[in-house]
Amino acid sequence: MGTLLIHNAHAVATFDNADPAQSTELRKASIYIEGNRIAFIGTAADLPPHALQAAEVIDAQRHLVTPGLVNTHHHMYQSLTRAIPGVQNAELFGWLRGLYPIWAGLTPEMVQVSTQIAMAELLMSGCTTSSDHLYIYPNGPHGKVKLDDSIHAAAEIGMRFVATRGSMSVGQSQGGLPPDRVVEQEDFILKESQRLIEQHHDARWGSMLNVALAPCSPFSVSRDLMRESALLARSFKGQGVRLHTHLAENDHDLAYSREKFGCTPTQYAQDLGWLGEDVWHAHCVKLDEEGISLFAASRTGVAHCPCSNMRLASGIAPIRKMLNAGVPVGLGVDGSASNDAAHMVNEARQALLLARVGRAMQPPEERVLPSGERRTFFGCDLGPAEMTARDTLSVATRGGAQVLGRKDIGHLAVGMCADLVLFDLDTLGFAGGAVHDPVGSLLLCASPQADYTIVNGKVLVREGHLKTVDLGPLMERHNRLALQLAASAVH
Repeated sequence: MGTLLIHNAHAVATFDNADPAQSTELRKASIYIEGNRIAFIGTAADLPPHALQAAEVIDAQRHLVTPGLVNTHHHMYQSLTRAIPGVQNAELFGWLRGLYPIWAGLTPEMVQVSTQIAMAELLMSGCTTSSDHLYIYPNGPHGKVKLDDSIHAAAEIGMRFVATRGSMSVGQSQGGLPPDRVVEQEDFILKESQRLIEQHHDARWGSMLNVALAPCSPFSVSRDLMRESALLARSFKGQGVRLHTHLAENDHDLAYSREKFGCTPTQYAQDLGWLGEDVWHAHCVKLDEEGISLFAASRTGVAHCPCSNMRLASGIAPIRKMLNAGVPVGLGVDGSASNDAAHMVNEARQALLLARVGRAMQPPEERVLPSGERRTFFGCDLGPAEMTARDTLSVATRGGAQVLGRKDIGHLAVGMCADLVLFDLDTLGFAGGAVHDPVGSLLLCASPQADYTIVNGKVLVREGHLKTVDLGPLMERHNRLALQLAASAVH
């Protein structure tokens, strides 16, 4: 069993409490890892003597250590179509219509390479666990795309992975958004979903791979497929097979649900059995008060994707209202063609800033002070306290783990999986900030790359360099495939 000692860290933020303000933060602390679990965490002065004999010792005296960040929503294949000129200024539906013809040319090789590019970017920004929503499966001359392509790529790079079997079954001829040529037959989708769960899903503590079912959206699948997918996932009792989709992303999404189904997106989800502790929805920008209450009562999770929501002008999700109501909320970078990045620290920073701006845009409100005095508060008075740096980091770590149904990751404590990140505080971006508050500086100062990223007790990023794949040739191959994919588009 391998051993690793993170020794004498300048600061350790554990997020070991659901209330980030009550979480333990340590100075001059050490973390001792045996195999894939944390065996000791505490001050360096209390470190057991045998820990100093670890197979590897990392001197962390200039580092901030946090739990590994958790990405709850992504479309990794979209790394091939970042910054496509024709959709740079489009809203969600126009953006999709512009990219569907390009994505129709995806090959298994493209999925494998783009998955590793996306995961490399995540790992180098401190993300240790990621979900991915692959929902387009072209059957071309180079073979049919399968979720196995992503799964194999993740195993090679070493990331903890929640692979979701997405699907689209309602094409334009049936009133859906995607072209008919990129949708699949529903009986095949369900058979393939069952195969993937039986072949790949690992429900054990410390699992490196979970499989979830993820019909794409209300505007691309039938209600029957939503119901049948939920029944299939839940037939694996006690195995933690989860459900995921997009919901209430923008005003067009809202209008589509009302026109086609005569209800709100939340009512649609409730009717189909898509509320519950085993479900998480991406975006939820347009979740109304009823929706927030239903999500909270059912413990349905939300993947908050601030950069994508800003890029596509979808709006500002009411995250503080969700958190206050008890809705589980995690962070997601979303697809690399709608972000167009996968930097988890930057995503958390944007979540912090966007929440404050969103609160500042609300109308003034009158409050009664403890003294009995009535006072008017403007949005700018209340905005700065809407989301703190620690609140947001908790969403990005502990919150993400909860949304993905994982109790073995998301915070640092003895017995937890050894997923953690070291950020070098002795850098230009932290100058004048980390000396006052190293934890707050992580989000308030310029977003750093990780100096070390450790997944399941293994060092995958060391001194800022990814160790499991050769990035140079991988990026060259990725860029070649990106040009090939764009050139193959049929409009």
